Amino acid sequence: MNHDLTEGNVTKSLLVFAAPMILGNLLQQCYNIADTWVVGKFVGADALAAVGSSYALMTFLNSLLIGLCMGGGAVFSYYIGKGDREKVRVCAQTAFVMIGVLAVALTVLAQGLMRPILMLLRTPTELYGMTRDYLAVVFWGIFFIFLYNYFAFLLRAIGNSVAPLYFLGAASVLNIALDLFFVRSLGRGLAGAAEATVLAQAVSGLGLGIYLWKREPYFRFSLRGFWRGEKPVGEICRYSLMTGMQQSVMNFGILMVQSLVNSFGPAVMAAFAATVKIDTFAYMPAQEFGNAYSIFISQNYGAGKETRVKQGTRRALTVSAAFCGVISVLVFAFARFLMLIFVDVGETEIIEIGMQYLRIEGAFYIGIGILFLWYGYFRGAGRPGVSLVLTVISLGTRVALAYALAAVPGIGVLGIWWAIPIGWALADVTGFVLMRLDGSVK
Repeated sequence: MNHDLTEGNVTKSLLVFAAPMILGNLLQQCYNIADTWVVGKFVGADALAAVGSSYALMTFLNSLLIGLCMGGGAVFSYYIGKGDREKVRVCAQTAFVMIGVLAVALTVLAQGLMRPILMLLRTPTELYGMTRDYLAVVFWGIFFIFLYNYFAFLLRAIGNSVAPLYFLGAASVLNIALDLFFVRSLGRGLAGAAEATVLAQAVSGLGLGIYLWKREPYFRFSLRGFWRGEKPVGEICRYSLMTGMQQSVMNFGILMVQSLVNSFGPAVMAAFAATVKIDTFAYMPAQEFGNAYSIFISQNYGAGKETRVKQGTRRALTVSAAFCGVISVLVFAFARFLMLIFVDVGETEIIEIGMQYLRIEGAFYIGIGILFLWYGYFRGAGRPGVSLVLTVISLGTRVALAYALAAVPGIGVLGIWWAIPIGWALADVTGFVLMRLDGSVK
C-alpha cells in the first residue's frame, strides 16, 4: 500500500508511515545483534571485541552508501509530492548507476586497504587476526547493502514503507539461523558469523529489487530514461553527496572514538561493542521516525503545503521526545540485564564498564532523538548542507571532548561517555535556532 503523506491527519500519517520503517530498522539491528550475541556466547570475549571494532568500521562504510541512497530518496519524494513521476523515474535510474558504481569502488578499496585501516584503528595485536578475518568476509556485503537501501528509499518515496520491512524481516530471521548454524554447529567462528551476515544481506537486497521490478514496472531500468539532461544529475549529486557526507562524518567521528576506545584494551572494547549495539537498538526507532518525517517534509514541500510542514514538525517533536524519555528510563533501570544479554555473568569488569556507559549516555536519548528530526527536516526541505553542519558540530564536539577528557587522570573512559550527550546538546541548540529562523516551529 502506498501512502500519500500530503493528505489526512498529520500525526496519524507520520506514525502509520513510520511504523514499518521503525520495525524494519529494529530488525536490521538483528543482523548486528545476532553476530554480537552468538560471538560473545560461543566464541569468547576477544572475538566480541573484534566484532565491536569491526562494527564501527562497517557502520562508517555503510553509512556513506545509506546516506547517498537517503539523499536520492529526498529527491524522489519531492517529485512524488509535485506529482511528476517521470522525473522520479529519471532521477531513480541516474541514482542507481551513480551510487552502484561507488558501492563497487568502496568494496575494492576496503579489501585493498584493510591492513592500514586496522592499523589506523589501533587494533590490538592479539585481536588483529580475528578482526581481519571477519572483515575480509563482511566487506563483500557492501554492494548488497547498497541494493537494499536504494530500493527501500525508492519504495518509501512513493509511499510504500511496508515492503522493505517484509524483506528485512526475512533476512533477519535467516541471519540468526545461519549465525547459529555456522558458528555453533559448524564451529566456523568469526568467519561463520560474517558469512551469515553477507548471505542475509544478499537476500534482502536482491529480494527487494525483484519485488520492485514486478510490482512497480514504471521504475524498471531502461536506457531510454537514463541520464536525461543535466538537472537530474545535479540534483542527485547535491542531495546524495551532501547526505552521504553527513552520514560519513557522523560515523567517521564514531570511528575515531572507536580508535580511542581500543587504546584502553580488550575489556573496554568488549563493553563498548555490547553497549553500542544496545545503544543503537534503543534509539533506532527515533532515527527511523526522523527519516519518515524527512519524507513527509519532502512530499509536502513538493506539494507546496507549508502549513502542513509546520504542523508535522510540532507533532514530530512531541512524539520523538516522549519516546526517547521512556527509553532512557528503561535503559538506565535495566543496564545490567542488557549487558548480560551479550556477556557471561562472570565478566564483571566488562559488565561494570558497560553499565557505566549506558547510565551516562543512555539518560540523554532525547538529545539524539531531536537531532534526528533536525537532520530530517533540513534534508527534506532541500537544505542537506545544514544537516551536514549539525553533524559536524555534534561529532566534532564529541571527538574533541572524548580525546581531551580521556587523557585526564581520574577521568579516562568516563570522558568518552560524557562527550556524547554534550555533542548532541550543542547540535540541538543550533538546529533549534535555525528551525526558528526558518519558521517551522513557530
